[in-house]
Amino acid sequence: MKIINLTPHEIKIVGADGKVIQSFPSEGVVRCQVTRQQAGEVNGIPVNRTIFGDVEGLPEQQEGIVYIVSALVAQAVKDRDDLLIPDDAVRDEQGRVVGCRAFAMV
Repeated sequence: MKIINLTPHEIKIVGADGKVIQSFPSEGVVRCQVTRQQAGEVNGIPVNRTIFGDVEGLPEQQEGIVYIVSALVAQAVKDRDDLLIPDDAVRDEQGRVVGCRAFAMV
């Protein structure tokens, strides 16, 4: 199975020993359209309502290919069974995500 990463970041799969066992460089970016409407303000700071629209840049489903996408994109196109999201994040000492242990489906 071919895995194509359509997130803006390299995705690293980390094994039980903490070592990277596979990595997937970004090969493009799929995004949801975003519209913001001001809903009010709190202490003078604007509060927006965010509306997510159509998905942009997602290739058609193809036999033998799965795509790594953001959770937001995967949720927007729930009818697709070829979309994976990073799961079970691995963090460094400062709490930054450095990889994941698995993929998940929405």
